[in-house]
Amino acid sequence: MKLENLFKEHGRLDLRKLEGNFYSRSLVEKQLNLFWTENPVFHQFVQQNAELETVRKWVYNYLTDYERKTLNNQFYLNMLDRNIARKCIDVMKSIFSKRSEDLTGYSLLHDLIKMGHHNTMQVSLSLIEELRHLFLGMKGNTGSRRQLLFVNQAENPDSRQAAVIRSNALNMVSAQIQQKMARYRCGLDEAVVIRRTLNRNRILAYFGGTKADWHDWTWQCRHVIRDAETLGKLIDLTPGEYEAVRTAVRCKLPFGITPYYLSLMDKEPGRDFDHAVRAQVIPPLSYVEDMIDSRRRGVDLDFMGEKDTSPLELVTRRYPMVAILKPYNSCAQICVYCQRNWEIDDVLAEEAKAPENKLDAALNWLGANTSINEILVTGGDPAVMSDEITRKILDRLACMQHIRRIRIGTRVPVVLPMRITDRYADLLASLVEPGQREVVMMTHFEHPYEVTPESMEAVQRLKARGIPVYNQTVFTIENARRYEMACLRVALRKIGVDPYYTFNTKGKEETRAYRVPIARLVQEQVEEARLTPGLDRTDEGVFNIPRLGKSYLRAGQDHEVIMVLANGSRVYEFFPWDQNFADTKPYLYQDVPVLEFLGAICQRGENSEDYKTIWYYF
Repeated sequence: MKLENLFKEHGRLDLRKLEGNFYSRSLVEKQLNLFWTENPVFHQFVQQNAELETVRKWVYNYLTDYERKTLNNQFYLNMLDRNIARKCIDVMKSIFSKRSEDLTGYSLLHDLIKMGHHNTMQVSLSLIEELRHLFLGMKGNTGSRRQLLFVNQAENPDSRQAAVIRSNALNMVSAQIQQKMARYRCGLDEAVVIRRTLNRNRILAYFGGTKADWHDWTWQCRHVIRDAETLGKLIDLTPGEYEAVRTAVRCKLPFGITPYYLSLMDKEPGRDFDHAVRAQVIPPLSYVEDMIDSRRRGVDLDFMGEKDTSPLELVTRRYPMVAILKPYNSCAQICVYCQRNWEIDDVLAEEAKAPENKLDAALNWLGANTSINEILVTGGDPAVMSDEITRKILDRLACMQHIRRIRIGTRVPVVLPMRITDRYADLLASLVEPGQREVVMMTHFEHPYEVTPESMEAVQRLKARGIPVYNQTVFTIENARRYEMACLRVALRKIGVDPYYTFNTKGKEETRAYRVPIARLVQEQVEEARLTPGLDRTDEGVFNIPRLGKSYLRAGQDHEVIMVLANGSRVYEFFPWDQNFADTKPYLYQDVPVLEFLGAICQRGENSEDYKTIWYYF
């Protein structure tokens, strides 16, 4: 059954139904029988009345035999299928190992033996499809045959003719990429600019403001939209959006949207183009309910374990040469899947500024620790502090001779670009000392629809004064379609922003509606980003490990799949970057099932066939 038909019949998958019984049992049985038919030898192993360790021995001999034949070219696979086969064999050796069972507390092999004896009550379709693709990959039956547009002709004496053939083929590839990226609207498009001008005028009329007010960042902050009633008067909300915001505000979850950022949303709630913009600040009801429940139960929401890496208040240190300073604990607006939004009481809260004594202690500590030579000033959003307070803090940092780089972590170029005034840009530029110290701005554009003439003006104001601007994107279901991230990178380069990191969504349970599998980000980096010019793809896909920090996803030696759970989730073991000098334990991460992602992406109008190689990225 094609995935499109499967999802059309059964609807969007629910991430909370971990047993996979969302699907009819008849469908599960059908796919399981297909798996056994495709793998009769393996089926025989698990049907035997043998001890678990005996079956494990048979399975390892079976996998080793396939590996030997693949390595020795007894299976004449093309280069791509051969590489996939070797990776699939490695994954299966890991997920069937006793060590992986001990680490995860789950035995997939034990469950497969039960399935072989017709006990399928706990079988999920996601698990079956994961196993099917692992075995298909091992045998070189991925179904992902390449369409060769040209053949390298190094031996051809007419090399110029060969070059022309290659160039013509590359024209076809480039045209296909451009066509795919053209699906996504950018905030620089003329029609979008006109639409947002109308939005701005409507919002100004509601608040009784002027065009001059609109460009005043303090006016923007005074008129942050904080409730569902006001929001519903300015844009059309779905019943779900209205209820989520109303419940969040009633239960004192932080919520706020700047008038400027609201103008980036289309008035109608179709989400055809503004889906990522709305999702950034309008929470799903599931998120609100989970946050309320977590607070009620006293759950520690510090997913990244910052308390364990904070030698004193306002300072976080995970790396040898870099430390984080957090002088302001709020923002101009609240992002739903922010790493630290659980710490924020309210948007632009009065008490958000760090007390003088704590800030002074933090700065003294940074001054005394001369092994640190880079400071990330973040929060919250430090750029919404006044120029005077910003100057005081940055001057203290600039007096520390061991500090060679000051980074400002802020989202104001995206949500409040008028904050980057000439005065503020001059302030940052005054701290730059070529050869001694640089000042850098780090920001978070998540979608090309956020890239606007106003954000371009803010960025260029900084760059004209020698302040580089880098972007860190969070990879979510809202920007995970084919070439959606590539389109963002192109838009960023147009306005002068360098792509820096692309973060895989963290495993915070309350943000499950946003999460995508690690495999999709690796697929995007290899199959999409790699085809664009080098300066468009300067970012690196990373996973942020709680308490430890960033792990590079394309560096295969830093992580491996060690298990596939009953619900189809891959379990990754991430190896700590500091293992050479610290007694740090590996981190186990339960990912989003690949099949659930494909279901979600189909519901957004995508063809799952365009993503079929996702199964073979680990």
